[in-house]
Parts: sequence; C-alpha cells; structure tokens
Amino acid sequence: MENVTKNFICISNYFKGNDFLINLKKQGNRVYLITSEKLRDKPWAFDYIDEIFFMPGQDVDWNLEELLAGVGNLMRHKKIDAIVALDDFDVEKAAYLRENLRIDGMGQTTGRYFRDKLAMRMKAKDAGVPIPAFSSLFNDEEINQFADTVSPPWVLKPRSEASASGIMKVHSKEELWQKIHDLGDTNRLKYLVEQFKPGAVYHCDGLNWKGKTVFSITSQYLATPMEISQGGGIFRSANIPYDSKDDKEIRKVNEQVLKAFGMMHGANHTEFIKCNDDGKIYFLETASRVGGAHLAEMVDAASGVNLWGEWAKIEDCLAKGKDYKLPTIKKEFAGIVLTLSKFEHPDLSGFDDAEVCFRVPLDYHAGLIVKSDNNARILELLDNYAARLIKDFATVAQQEAVKKLH
Repeated sequence: MENVTKNFICISNYFKGNDFLINLKKQGNRVYLITSEKLRDKPWAFDYIDEIFFMPGQDVDWNLEELLAGVGNLMRHKKIDAIVALDDFDVEKAAYLRENLRIDGMGQTTGRYFRDKLAMRMKAKDAGVPIPAFSSLFNDEEINQFADTVSPPWVLKPRSEASASGIMKVHSKEELWQKIHDLGDTNRLKYLVEQFKPGAVYHCDGLNWKGKTVFSITSQYLATPMEISQGGGIFRSANIPYDSKDDKEIRKVNEQVLKAFGMMHGANHTEFIKCNDDGKIYFLETASRVGGAHLAEMVDAASGVNLWGEWAKIEDCLAKGKDYKLPTIKKEFAGIVLTLSKFEHPDLSGFDDAEVCFRVPLDYHAGLIVKSDNNARILELLDNYAARLIKDFATVAQQEAVKKLH
C-alpha cells in the first residue's frame, strides 16, 4: 500500500465535479484540471486544484493532438498516475490519452460502450440484456428490414450525444427515409434508429470497485429527459421504494450491463424503461460518470452517499493500492424538481417546507431537492412544486440550450 502523493489529471468540458476535485485533493494528491477556455471564469474549487489548463472549444471541438502534446509536456516533469473523465464528452479524450501514454484505466474500446449508443446496444444484445429493437444506418437493406419488421413509432438517436437533445421521433418508413436523407451521407453514420417503447423511465446510479457494483440506487424520471429536450418543462426524478420488484429487477440488469461493458471502477449512471405494453425492463443507455442535472445531490440526500466524493476516494485507493470501503448507507427518499427559469436568480424562498434540503445554484434555473423518510410525501411535494414552478418561474429554451440541465 502506497501513501505517497499521486498526480491526477481530471478532464471536464462542463462546469461540474468540484466535489470530486475537493475530495481527491483531501486524500493528499496533486490535482490537475483540464477544461474549456469558455469555463475559465466558473467558480472551480481553485483551492483544491494544483494547476488548471484551458483548451479552446468545447465538447467535440478539442484538438486531441494538441491535448496529447500538452499532457505530454506536463509528464516531462510530473509522473501522471491516473486520468479521470468527469463528463460524457471527456470519456473519449481520457481514453485517447491513456492509450497513447500507456496509463491504466478505461481504454478506447471499452470507452465506446459508455459513449456510443450503437456500441452499447450491440454489446447489450450480445450479453442477452433486453433492449428495444434497433438498427444502424450503415446499410440500406438493413434499414428497410428494420422498417418492414419493427412496428413504429421509432426514434432516430445521435450515437454520441450526451443528452436527449437531437432525438427525432418517426412514424413511418417514408418519414424515416426522408429524415435519413436530410441527415446526409456523413451524419447518418452518426445516428441509429430504435423502436420507441412508451413507458416509465428509470435511472440507476452507482459505484463500481474492482468490477463489482458496490452501491446502486434506483430512481424514476417523473418527466423524462426526452420530454424535456423536445418540449421544455419541468424535470423531476425521485428514488423508488427499496427492494420493490422494479428496484430489484433494475439493479440486477444494471449489474449485468456494467459487467458486460467492462465497468471496473468509479461512478456510473444507467437508464432503463419499463415498457407499458409488456411490463418488461429494457436497457436504454449508460455512462461512466455521475448523473447530471444535480442527481448526485438527490442520491446523497436519499442515501448519504456522495457519488462525486466516493468516486474520488475510489480513484485514490486505486492509485495507492488501498482497499475501498463504502460509507454507511441510509435508505430514505429524495426527489428533485428543476426547470429553466425566466429569472437569472429566482427567489425560491416561498418553497419553505422542512423537507427542502438543496436549492439549485445555477443562473436561470429554478430547482429544489426534497428528502423524507416517506416516499409518498416526496411525490406529493414534487407534484406541488412542479405546478408552482410552471406558474411562476418556468420558461422554454431552444433545444440546444436545454443541454444546460446537463
């Protein structure tokens, strides 16, 4: 076991992960952050970051060769022990660096399963995980076979988008082909088509250690990310009753997915749908990160597990050869309600129930998290708060801007 200081490079294209950076530094490590130039003025946890580097552009705009050269220059003077991707868009960047610099961690092939929705579906199908019918858009004959044998409606999905943005609903073969043609020869390769299965959408948020899921909690989107992306509105989620039938089945399939995909260590966020037609649980997508839209704070309120902080401790234990142990887990209930706001700093002081435990601090957002030992009370508050937020605060943004819920 090593207790010496380790050097970590953390990559984030979005302003997120301060809890991770703080906890990693508290373990006695050196923390280097690479982020976008656009985020220079964000309130990063500067006191816990040894050095911060900025890249031009955001999301897929980074020049990977320039990124590699920059990290290579840093490595001339510092031995880098680990590279951590804090957001979806950073998974490929971190994997690219690890592969080139021969640093332990998720490589490019495994990384694909946590970023590329087509790779996810193909791997899940091979592993026997229930998934909606799908097809790539590579081959015209395969697309026609899908359209002729799978009943609509369908959805065209970007393979590597980090939110529900960009999804298009399709109701006929003719409309499907029109939208494919509209995408163009290059962009069609970046999409897939999938059967749309109406139902309740769930997310399972957890932690893995040495290939085993050591913590997971199941929640239900009361308004799905796709609904929010397509029409704006109120985002809501709440964890479901512990050890209920749905909870047990979703956590079981979640473990099956993560094992098949090669998830070894760290945080993960996986989404499922319970189909209205047959009552079955189907896998939708997964990510090797903490869930967005302040779901981490909701999970913390319900379970006492800070996903960002525990992920940092897992990375520290890996680098130093120590064993990781979960904190004491509580089993309470929590929920979040969140919307884009027409006010830069909305006054939410009127939401003063004792159950309120967190107020979303983002500009032009109105959101709260509530916690209780009573699941019904959480759902009651979320319904009440959603109606009040719609009336007094909510606004609708263009689809691209909805990614801010990220």
